Amino acid sequence: MKIEEAILTVLVGRYGGLTTQQIADIINRRKLYVCADGHPVSSAYVYRTVMLFPDTFTKAEGRIFLMI
Repeated sequence: MKIEEAILTVLVGRYGGLTTQQIADIINRRKLYVCADGHPVSSAYVYRTVMLFPDTFTKAEGRIFLMI
């Protein structure tokens, strides 16, 4: 699974959105994605990925939401 797919999986059904830290925590807890260097996903990595996919994710009021 790619990181953007992991973020999408976490956000499905979360209509109130989540913070990048909450998303990272859930991804790490569920082991949906592990970084290439073996480290857990950070909130900064989630934020960077979200900004790369503006057609899929949006940021508002400190939370990440799905656009689709």
